[in-house]
Amino acid sequence: MKNSTFITRVVLKNYKSIAACDVQLGPLTFLVGRNGSGKSNFLDALRFVADALNSRLEHAINDRGGINDVRRRSRGHPNHFFIRLEFILPEGLTGHYAFRIGARKRNNGKRDKYGEYRVQTEECKLQNEKLLTPEVYFRVDEGVVTDTSVKVAPAAATDRLYLVNASGLPEFLPVYEAFSRMGFYNLNPDKIRELQAPDPGDVLVRDGGNLTSVLTQLAPTVKRSIEEYLEDVVPDVHAVDVKALGHMATLEFRQKIAGDKDPWRFLSNNMSDGTLRVLGILVALFQGDQDMQKRVPLVGIEEPEIALHPAAAAALLEALRDAARKKQVITTSHSPDLLDDKHLDVDSILAVEAHDGNTVIAPIDEVGRSVVRDKLFTTGELLRRDQLQPDPAFVVSAEKEKQLRLFD
Repeated sequence: MKNSTFITRVVLKNYKSIAACDVQLGPLTFLVGRNGSGKSNFLDALRFVADALNSRLEHAINDRGGINDVRRRSRGHPNHFFIRLEFILPEGLTGHYAFRIGARKRNNGKRDKYGEYRVQTEECKLQNEKLLTPEVYFRVDEGVVTDTSVKVAPAAATDRLYLVNASGLPEFLPVYEAFSRMGFYNLNPDKIRELQAPDPGDVLVRDGGNLTSVLTQLAPTVKRSIEEYLEDVVPDVHAVDVKALGHMATLEFRQKIAGDKDPWRFLSNNMSDGTLRVLGILVALFQGDQDMQKRVPLVGIEEPEIALHPAAAAALLEALRDAARKKQVITTSHSPDLLDDKHLDVDSILAVEAHDGNTVIAPIDEVGRSVVRDKLFTTGELLRRDQLQPDPAFVVSAEKEKQLRLFD
């Protein structure tokens, strides 16, 4: 598989149920674990970065219930959370982006309903050995730019991420654009089924509420590829178009009906939840593939197998693999059928477990990796037997947590 990896490493500390994790990512990654294990919290940490850059940090925090619901609740009462992302950009740049956000006490010693916050430290560093100036960087501490490679740096503040301001500089614009154009999806068939207003955005929104607009912007070859996968998953549905209804739009599906030469046409309000979810997943996976200006470097999808017949899992897995040739794909799952493939790379699986309210994320342990590589079991078969366990050697213990490299 071509390496389309954007985020190569994720380090989290005190994010929701995750006390600490340090994992490597590839072009296609499956987060596998039971309900409530914390798979979604890992994906949400990446989504938090995109939300904070696309709107405002305040909105990203309050949308999750406030700072006290974002930082991990534990006996130790950590007052901050930390995210570090190491990445590769198509331009040949490598680097990392990291920040720590903490709760801030009010004058009376109490915090308000949502909890006040401040960006304690934020850092971005890029390297490119081919350039005459191989390194560009900034560091902000408590709202003050304390170190930077640029001659004139924008002002900083403690209530927002500095990368938004730094995106006005050509050195940091590629980083901002890559992180802000990540897409994360928990598709809602009811939102897809509704009449949709025109949307100038070219990135599918989280619930699929602008699917008609994004579908209209796809290149014909990309749209046809989506339709071919859709037909593999939903037999007899061989095409989908956008149909205008006044100033609104909806989806129109063409479906083969026995005894009729021409396909019948059905609007989205007559289609099943499963069909609409599959279409949304496919559009999310293949959006932006023909235009580097509209590139979506990473797509995260919550449980794509929901409402999908087990027999269609192989077609969905092939679509995930195909999409991962051009963009990084991360998906949560607890479906043995989706992972029931002898050729599935065991290195693409991260096992997720919850221990006493703390989420543990790591590659599969050595026993599991061995039986999969020896073709004795598939990862799906191990999942059915509840034998996909995190490797203790890669679990971040309390001692290892102290040694995590958070900032350079």
